[in-house]
Amino acid sequence: MKNNPSPILTVENLSVGYQKSNGKLIIADQIDFHLDRGTLTALVGANGIGKSTLVRTLTAMQPRLGGNILICGKELKSFSPVELARKLSVVLTEHPASKNLSVFELIALGRQPHTNWMGNLTPADREAIDFAMEITDTLVLKEKKCYELSDGQLQRVAIARALSQDTPIIILDEPTTHLDIYHRAYIFKLMRKLVNEYRKTIFFSTHEIDLAIQLSDKMVVMTGEETFFNTPCALIDNNHFNHLFPEDTIQFDKVNGRFGIRDRM
Repeated sequence: MKNNPSPILTVENLSVGYQKSNGKLIIADQIDFHLDRGTLTALVGANGIGKSTLVRTLTAMQPRLGGNILICGKELKSFSPVELARKLSVVLTEHPASKNLSVFELIALGRQPHTNWMGNLTPADREAIDFAMEITDTLVLKEKKCYELSDGQLQRVAIARALSQDTPIIILDEPTTHLDIYHRAYIFKLMRKLVNEYRKTIFFSTHEIDLAIQLSDKMVVMTGEETFFNTPCALIDNNHFNHLFPEDTIQFDKVNGRFGIRDRM
């Protein structure tokens, strides 16, 4: 019998937060989960619980306060910036620093870990950029400046930049923020397609818990006391969604897998 392949990303007893002059401010600790290749994993929890802090820690934007993060069995801290950029790409909620870039120029930035020191694009680089634009429906926007785009278009371009980077792992911080219902559904379907058809490993934080329950393979649920990791069905069965929000206001329907406003009348 074949053994299951090793996870592409492993988190062991992780503590996240901030290093201050008078000591550590731990936002969340004892975090354990793993990402298998070709899976979609959602990170959910109330505002201020530490989701963005965890995302920044996983992507080496801020140091961990304890525990281990392994990519393909290798410690995150042992990767050089270029090595890490070939394994992991990131889509943040912030807009690009310069919206004067064209869509093509922004997406082409994803090729930086692969280009020579002059940044010249090879045929392989252009092929990766074209693929990223095609799968995100951004080819028609190629010549537009980023400041001309809607929020939904800009988010697709940001994902295209990550795709052009051609990494096995993509991490997104709240990719549907400020988007209307159509563009939220589009982003979720796109992530699912990247996992199913192209075997990308995607980890994303979101407030769209109902959609995440429907579409994710696994979920990380952060509460004030503990962090849970499992399939959506197992998390529902174990009542881990019931206490995410104040129960006098929000209730979770286990049968339908949805949150609703509690009627106190």
